Amino acid sequence: MLGDALEWRSLEMTLTDGRRLRATLPADMVFEDLAPRLWDVDGDGAPEVVTVETALDRGARLAIWSAEGRRAATPFIGERHRWLAPLAAADLDGDGRVEIAYVDRPHLARVLRLWRLEGDRLVAVASMQGVTNHRIGEAVIHGGLRACGDRPELVAADGTWRRLLAIGFDGTRLSARDIGPWSPEAEARARACR
Repeated sequence: MLGDALEWRSLEMTLTDGRRLRATLPADMVFEDLAPRLWDVDGDGAPEVVTVETALDRGARLAIWSAEGRRAATPFIGERHRWLAPLAAADLDGDGRVEIAYVDRPHLARVLRLWRLEGDRLVAVASMQGVTNHRIGEAVIHGGLRACGDRPELVAADGTWRRLLAIGFDGTRLSARDIGPWSPEAEARARACR
């Protein structure tokens, strides 16, 4: 996971009816992530499996899996040894549709990207420079979601790891508010609305 010697080519899902399903990637791809996430990204009340797939020569992409197989995926970043770090999924703008957030190349580009599942495609919705949620060598992806007001917000570090950001989406664009110095403790407090 996350560039170490241990990578996974298979994803196993255990369904509520007890069935176990396994998906195996081609030999030039791995699941490069801490763990799959169970997020309801289509708003039907049941979770989908959200994970990062990496191709040896094309870098990473975000993929949505269900019992029927891979449902959708973003394009690959396009360059080997390039990764993305999932952040959260929620209806950020209150329109009834779920946005999926990740940081594209959290160590290099530091671009927050929002996507939305539309049928069997992931469609780009918005992006913002200067955001990160992972540091090289750490076995944790920082940040996430908070619901402190009328709408949920994303919580992440600025690109320098000095400031903590609360990021909102108005349906058109992302906007960030500086909510203080970044630390793991400050991030936990922010996500808990304290």
